[in-house]
Amino acid sequence: MKIHPKYIGFDIDGVVADTMEAFIRLAFEEYETVVAPEEITEFQVEDCLDLDPLIVDEIFCRLLVEPGKSGLRLMAGAKDVLTEFAEYGPLTFITARPQREPIADWLAEQLGGAVYDRARLVATGEHDGKVDHIRDLGLKYFVDDRAQTCIQLSAEGINPIVYHQFWNQGKHELPAVENWAAIRGLCFGP
Repeated sequence: MKIHPKYIGFDIDGVVADTMEAFIRLAFEEYETVVAPEEITEFQVEDCLDLDPLIVDEIFCRLLVEPGKSGLRLMAGAKDVLTEFAEYGPLTFITARPQREPIADWLAEQLGGAVYDRARLVATGEHDGKVDHIRDLGLKYFVDDRAQTCIQLSAEGINPIVYHQFWNQGKHELPAVENWAAIRGLCFGP
């Protein structure tokens, strides 16, 4: 059964935004630290990388407060799929980011005004605070890269879809997607 695009919502970091690429790039450019993607095996990167926690905090703070200036990019294929989905109803983004404005400005810039004007964005400030927003916005499916969030959504009767990342492998038995082409396929087929 295909999913109507208006019933599917999206996390931002690790799903819409290529936060891993930005983190790795900033670690190298600003701190001369080389991190390979496959080394990030935990959602909390300080649990799997031998990096000073202050460096981790500084990088993530920059990505939260200045996503555009930090060079944060959309995941490959996200813009085309989201542009197409916007024709079928509002795009819905629910993020654990604490501040809405920086990521709202970034999304508007990345997606373009016409697409962003058809979007709803909620910043919960916490990873475990998405269930009520998903229900209130009438969503039936939600794509997230955090396995714990997806497990929680499943327990609450929401259909989670795990966006494949190194940090969520082997931590769930839920439906998963590898990329934005696969997300599109959930709605329109291959």
